[in-house]
Amino acid sequence: MDRVLNGFSERLVTAGLAREKDILFLALDDAVLASDPNHPDREVLEQALLALQPGALACLRPAEPYATILAFFLEQRPQVLAPRDSETRLFLHDLPVASEFSAQALVQGLKNRKGMVLPGPRLAALGPLTPEQAFVTLSSLCFAVFVLFFSDYLEDLRAGRATPEQRAAFARAASFLPPVRTDRTGLAQGPFTSPAQVCAAMAQAGRATVDFSLVDSAFGNVSALLDQTIWISQTGSSLDLLEGDLVACALDGSSCEALTASSELPAHAGIYAAAPATRCILHGHPKFAVTLSLDCDRPDCPDRGQCHLRCPAKRTAGGAIIVPGETGSGACGICHTLPPALRGGNAAIVLGHGLFATGRRDFNEAFAALLGTENACREEYFQRVRDVGG
Repeated sequence: MDRVLNGFSERLVTAGLAREKDILFLALDDAVLASDPNHPDREVLEQALLALQPGALACLRPAEPYATILAFFLEQRPQVLAPRDSETRLFLHDLPVASEFSAQALVQGLKNRKGMVLPGPRLAALGPLTPEQAFVTLSSLCFAVFVLFFSDYLEDLRAGRATPEQRAAFARAASFLPPVRTDRTGLAQGPFTSPAQVCAAMAQAGRATVDFSLVDSAFGNVSALLDQTIWISQTGSSLDLLEGDLVACALDGSSCEALTASSELPAHAGIYAAAPATRCILHGHPKFAVTLSLDCDRPDCPDRGQCHLRCPAKRTAGGAIIVPGETGSGACGICHTLPPALRGGNAAIVLGHGLFATGRRDFNEAFAALLGTENACREEYFQRVRDVGG
């Protein structure tokens, strides 16, 4: 178990979310197990773990720019943060904010939520059953506060209510952004003619998507079409660890493996049907594409608050069409909105959710579209900030 806990810490470090010394995972077994038995936060976390009795509890002091973002939010003294991205809506709901770092604050904040914000600044996350669940939530928390901070800043600038403190925090956070990535990945070249080739290419593309920070490890999905079969990542799989987590789903619905496939299988199937030349799909959650998808200059829009489901406006970001929709095959499912958007292009953004990119031969084209659209969205975001006086 010690190796497992340290493995999750290492993955957070690799993702640039925190330094190793600033991360602590606890797991409740016959005894309390710790990734770092001498961590200064252990006593407080252990008291909360024993009170809540989950499978695991984790805490980190985030790296920049997340530290600056959280410090700004803590200075505002909110009781809760309410990000609007789909990850948070679906998995986290909202983020309690504590005024002190204590076992009591952790118990109060996490008794009905998976993650929270604490002074330090710190982020804490529950794993109801496993340490992996806490790891996934910590990654989601970092994504959520990033998108919330940058989307709020643009909205507040446009409304004329950005404060000097907010402007200073923005300038500091922006200074810590990593350089724009434009290097090539050299992914396997298609066309692919066997399941083995397809699975190897999918695993390689998944790792590249995580390595380029275009998605957190536990989110996103990838698929490829071979003959009349869609190969797709399993639900809950880590995109950088896809070996053994890929399933084959027959287009005619005859395969029972679809039961373990990504919940976005209906959208992938719809895209392949709408754009018959498509042979592969990459889906990531790049931060600036998601941030720009939430940017709306119509404060009086009657669909405000429900725009992630039914936005009627025709909008683009980074050259990609923005569509509404939710995961699944319901009336507002992205299986209805995404396929038409990708019939004439190879990238589309789902509002508040993420970016889908396609390739006609292999994942090189899809990855180039994913990375290129995110880079364009980043440039466009800062241009919009300048345009409204930032």
